[in-house]
Amino acid sequence: MDAIAERYQRFARAEAAGRSVLYETLAKHVAESPDSLTFLSRLPQDRQQPNLLFAALRLIAGTPASVREFDHALEEHANAIAEVMLTRTTQTNEPGRCAALLPAQARIEGPLAVIEVGASAGLCLLPDAYGYDWGRQSLAPPARSDSAATLFQCNASEDTPLPVRHPEIVWRSGLDLNPLDVTNEEDVAWLETLVWPEHYERLARLRKAVGIARTERPRVVAGDLRQDLQALIAEAPGDATVVVFHTAVLSYVADQVERDEFAAEMIGDARVKWLSNEGPRIFPQFTEAAGPVREDMFLLAVNGQPMAWTGPHGQEIRWI
Repeated sequence: MDAIAERYQRFARAEAAGRSVLYETLAKHVAESPDSLTFLSRLPQDRQQPNLLFAALRLIAGTPASVREFDHALEEHANAIAEVMLTRTTQTNEPGRCAALLPAQARIEGPLAVIEVGASAGLCLLPDAYGYDWGRQSLAPPARSDSAATLFQCNASEDTPLPVRHPEIVWRSGLDLNPLDVTNEEDVAWLETLVWPEHYERLARLRKAVGIARTERPRVVAGDLRQDLQALIAEAPGDATVVVFHTAVLSYVADQVERDEFAAEMIGDARVKWLSNEGPRIFPQFTEAAGPVREDMFLLAVNGQPMAWTGPHGQEIRWI
């Protein structure tokens, strides 16, 4: 129970503060609520995440306006909320992350064959279908997506190398334990619920990205990164540079030894350029070389070399 409480305090402090008043308030409340902690303690450890609890409760009972409404919803709908938490995962398919990934992707010589690990519905497999605004430079959406054009804003540091054109992607595929389908209304409803309640712009962008994905239909296959990634890499065309990337995925591989084995495999694969965009705790060996740690941001590394600190939703990039 103490470990769960600390997890929610850390979420309030490092993730929700300054980004969601409601989630910061609810996380602090859960950390001090015996009833909430008891409810969470009955779930497997990998199903106790704040994002998963808050999204499941909102899906079942709507968005609470106060801790009192939260407590009432959890008491009245405990079984239904637990069922969602046991059957769904936090597949936050935030397409805005493409704005923070693109400066690193664009530095890789193409044409590219891109593979996203933990692809959810595949929205981040379409960086060449969106437009970008980094403040001092922008990149317009390509003509093919004008019908649902979306522009992702990202605050870039002055030394961030910004691309002047979209990458040439000739092949793309995603890998996910449970791929979501952009044509399935229940899957889309879950994606929308994973957007934090005050983030109206993110929700609007998500809906536009879903519209684009329904036309582009990026391929996402079911599989485990520890067992099935190599087979997917082998499918990529031989005349393209294979780029494997992921964001906020390796935290679901709880064993640090397994994480490090995956990193060694990616770094040692001469066919692959590997982009890791994860919390600073995931690969401590990369974080050590990145300078002062930013607990509220992700560390973007290319083949294990720290490149930038990035906002969790793609809203910021600080080049190292």
